[in-house]
Amino acid sequence: MLQDFFKYQAQTSPHPLAIEISHAKGSYIYDTDNNKYLDFVAGVSACSLGHQNERVNNAIKDQLDKYSHVMVYGEYAQHPATEYCKLLASHLPNTLNKVYLVNSGTEATEGALKLARRITGRSQLISCHNAYHGNTMGSLSVMGFEERKQVFRPLIPDVDFITFNKEADLEKITTKTAGIILESIQGGAGFIQPENGFLRKVRERCTEVGAMLIIDEIQPGFGRTGKLFGFENYDCVPDIIVIGKGMGGGMPVGAFVASETHMDLLMDNPKLGHITTFGGHPVIAAACLATLQEVTETNLMAETLEKEKLFRKLLVHPLISEVRGKGLMLAAMTESPDITTEIILKCHKRGLILFWLLFEGKAIRITPPLTISNEEIEEGCKILLEVMDEVHSKK
Repeated sequence: MLQDFFKYQAQTSPHPLAIEISHAKGSYIYDTDNNKYLDFVAGVSACSLGHQNERVNNAIKDQLDKYSHVMVYGEYAQHPATEYCKLLASHLPNTLNKVYLVNSGTEATEGALKLARRITGRSQLISCHNAYHGNTMGSLSVMGFEERKQVFRPLIPDVDFITFNKEADLEKITTKTAGIILESIQGGAGFIQPENGFLRKVRERCTEVGAMLIIDEIQPGFGRTGKLFGFENYDCVPDIIVIGKGMGGGMPVGAFVASETHMDLLMDNPKLGHITTFGGHPVIAAACLATLQEVTETNLMAETLEKEKLFRKLLVHPLISEVRGKGLMLAAMTESPDITTEIILKCHKRGLILFWLLFEGKAIRITPPLTISNEEIEEGCKILLEVMDEVHSKK
């Protein structure tokens, strides 16, 4: 399988980890040699309820026995999608009450950027340096990392950038701005939280000049920060949110959410202002509904903050300068990218899955399933600290 993987399947980097997967269950992934790996990454924050969650699996199987794809998005009323959108809206502020279901986070970003321009009639978009919102052309245009996008230029024009947490930069948001998009917690940049009321101040500036505030909740969303969405931690209600990853319990999905008044603008002038064939797919929507029910009907969100405390208690080591993030969106920072890479690869060989962040080479990603147990946290941290001891002893 590994030979065919490299020969026939397009790769995204020169050196993928290339585990040959056999099966996965709970917080563990198993390879074809029956080695087991404790998963501290959860498919890069996507498998919010772990692997093979019974409630999600049953919802998928039940829907498969009824119907799968029947029509392009928005034409037929389908129970899983309708119920999901209704339930999600019930857990959001009143101004975020209409959901557009798509297939991925980057497509959700594309829709949100289009909607901001449609609402305001303006063209300028603003993002943050070191921001990541997806990898299609519109999302790439608001990526704040030139090295990753320069070879794909020209991109969407009239895009400007500010520095996350730099209040003085908010003057760049003007009456020419259609929308500003930013993550409630910057992911690829190193799990950086807003400081000194930054999100609230962005909200105030957008209201002042009539620009749309788009908050990207693709990584922080669905309970990972102890709230359903990250913006709830920071006294800020956006005009549009972008969601994905943990939304579907491991299934491919995304959405953008806005007010009914704003979202309805995509229906006319022009008609089909945004369209997708497979968005709202009934099997995927059933998985999303089961995931949202599980996250909101249990104590998972409150437990996430307790598990963060356990991680912070355990992750004390000379090689760790700080632990950034909130809830189960954590990054252990080392002094160099080389040390981080050595630790991640050695842990991988010991049966612990860790990963990198996109733009911050010193960060060790720790984003396990929300369902991870305290015992599993202790098991994984023990492996991580033992590896760090080995690395530190060579310095």
